[in-house]
Parts: sequence; C-alpha cells; structure tokens
Amino acid sequence: MSGRILVVGNGLAAHRLTARLAALGHDGPVTVLGDEPHPAYQRTLLGSVLAGGLPPGALTLPPPPAGVRVRTGLRALAIDRERRTVRCADGTRLDYDTLVLATGARPTGDVHTLADCARPVRGKVAVVGGGVLGVETATALRRRGHRVVLAHPGPYPMHHQLDEVSGLLVASRLESWGIELRLGAYVPSDDTLGADTVLRCTGTAPETTLAEMAGLTVRRGVVVDDRLRTSDPSIRAIGACTDTPDLVGAADLSGALAQAETLATLLTGGDASYTPAPPVVRPRVPGLDVVCLGRRGWAESDEVVTFSDPARGRYARIEITEQKVVRAVLVGMPEGIAAVSQLYDGGRPVPADRLALLLGLRAGAGAGGAGADPATLADEAVLCHCNNVSKGAVVRAWQDGARDVGAVAAATRATTGCGGCADAVRAVCAALRVPQGVA
Repeated sequence: MSGRILVVGNGLAAHRLTARLAALGHDGPVTVLGDEPHPAYQRTLLGSVLAGGLPPGALTLPPPPAGVRVRTGLRALAIDRERRTVRCADGTRLDYDTLVLATGARPTGDVHTLADCARPVRGKVAVVGGGVLGVETATALRRRGHRVVLAHPGPYPMHHQLDEVSGLLVASRLESWGIELRLGAYVPSDDTLGADTVLRCTGTAPETTLAEMAGLTVRRGVVVDDRLRTSDPSIRAIGACTDTPDLVGAADLSGALAQAETLATLLTGGDASYTPAPPVVRPRVPGLDVVCLGRRGWAESDEVVTFSDPARGRYARIEITEQKVVRAVLVGMPEGIAAVSQLYDGGRPVPADRLALLLGLRAGAGAGGAGADPATLADEAVLCHCNNVSKGAVVRAWQDGARDVGAVAAATRATTGCGGCADAVRAVCAALRVPQGVA
C-alpha cells in the first residue's frame, strides 16, 4: 500500500511507526518532522543522563529505515486539512495523503528533553513534584552527589499510584539514600526550599496545539478511535498526544508503541485495532523495586492478597478478579514483581499458591506460568520495561547475530535502563544458544 505519509513528531512512537512501516512493506514516501535538533532518542532514560550514568549520545535510537526522510529542528505550524498540507516554521509546505500526529506531551516542569538535562545543576537541588518523574530526577541527582530535597504536596511520593503502606516504604528508601523529603505541603513558585537549583517535575499534558488549530476533536488529548483515526479520517494520532478509546487519557509508553504497531499494520493494508495496553508504572531507579499495575479506584475486586514485611522493606497488595490480576502494587520484591507482572501482562490466571507467587518461587508457577524461566514466555512478553523490549525482540536480535547480553543490549537497548532485566535476557540467550559444533 503506497501513499505519502507525513509524521509530525520524532519521539519513540514515531520511530516505532516508521520502522514497522518499512518492515511491513510500505513503498510510499515517509517524512518525519521533529522539533528538537537531535535524532530520535530514548526519552525514558533521561534520568540516567541527568545522573551522569549515560552520555546523551547513548540515548540515540537506530537511524530510520531507508526511504524515510527525517527533518530535525523543524516545527510544524499549521495543518491545511482541505489541501492536505502542513506549513512549517521555515515557510515550506509539505503534502500528505495520511498525516500522523505524534506530537507527544508538553512538560509542565523542567525535565523533559536532552536540552533540559544539559542545563547546569549546582549545589543543593530542590525537586518539586514527587510523582514518578520527580522520584527519578531526585534519585538521579543524588547519585550524582548533589544534596537533594524532594517537595511533594501528597502524603508520600507517587501518591496517585501507591497506597499508604507502599508509599511510606518508598519514602523511607529515599530518605535512606540521603534525600530530604518535604511532604504534604504546597510549594509556591517563589519558594527555593533553601536550594541553589530548583527543578520542577510537575507532569506533562498532551500536546494538542496543532490539532486544536485544525479543528480536530480534542478532549484532554486528540480523540482517536480504535483505528487511531481522528475526527478527520486522513489524520491519525498516536502516543502521548492522544485521548485513547478507553476514555482515561493519553497512552503511556507501552500504549504508544502498541498504537504505532497497530497504525503501521493499518497503513500497509492490514486489519488491526488498538486495544489500550494494561497500565504499568515502574520508576526507572536502580535499587528501587516498585511496580504499580492497573488503576486505583476502579471496580471492586473479588479477592485482595496482601504481604507486608516492613523490617525488610517489602510489601505487596494484589487485587484479583476472575482469577486474574486487575491491580497490584509491589515494593522491594523483585522476583514477585517479575512473576506478577508476567501474569498481568498476559492476562493469565493466578496460581493457587499466592505466597509462592509473591516471593517469585517456581512452585507458584502453576498453569499461569509465573516464576517460569523467561525463555518459556510468549514473544510479546516484555522483558525490559525501561525500553519496552519484548522477548520476541531479544529472540530476533539473537537470530541476527547478537549472541550475548552485551550484543543484545546494543541491538535492542534491553538492560541499558535500570538493568533489572539482565538475568531474564541472559536466560533467553542461554536457551537460544546453538549446540557446540553447529553453525
């Protein structure tokens, strides 16, 4: 299926879309417009750059497929829906048969781009906002040697995702690393909290300016249906700028990538529909094992399983309906996080031995497969949550010649975030390794 495709936005969703279009045989021209001067990069690892653990160049994603034209540092100003053109800041007008809005989210704080991470940070740092980004930023700066105060209006960090017990455990862990917490109080814009540098990590909002100016239907984000169509059928939208069919707001990273996969299939003549990915929140902080699955406050569950071991910083609460995990929060239990996440991602039934499941014991695997060798997982199972790398992607990298963890990391970026998936990637590689003497 041919046709001119113009993509506005050069983030992860756009990068995945262009790669999948090429893989599925799209033979028409594809142009990508990016505001930033950089090639597409892994925004989810900005905390590692801020902490000094990764150089900025390490975040750069693989180059686009042949035939994809990427224009960086160029802003799209307006859409002419009647003529099917986009006017750019340099005065050019670009034609399209299909326009894809992948404009992402605009920050309401100070840490969102590579340029933000390059700004000088001196002395004591106040991080305002204790959501996921605030926690990641505060810990990154602490690892870099700064004195850090984290100010948050909630009773504990990440209070929208965590319950009280898990939230207090996270707060205790942050304090044990030397991060000063100021919780439960509004921080006025002129309050420096006694710091030399103030960074605001107060969230993002879907970037909908182009869509609104063009008269597309917008709620919180650009409204799309399950085929990623906006109110103009020649304009699609993917990623954090969208308002998704489940009516709960913009897609997260896994949802954005799933949207890109779906749209690539549709634009190359296939049949697909987007189903919102199950929500997963996992801070990318080495040494902080936390995961939140599902959304708090939804319908009551059939069963609630809790495990609390405050002396060792461990806690789990799992809500189960029809023998499947619908919501969960786990802290300090890496094996349990892996096992429960596998069940949740795959929609598989929970084994009868709930304690073994939480402790990540193989006895708890049962029919659901929790605690099983990662090599036995389905190809769509996510191994690396930082970079959204599936088991199938690791297998394909191995088949292409990446025969150890380092080579897989270079090919897929698995293990290059928090590093928590290294054992799983190693296990998959070991299972795939050819016998001695076989080419």
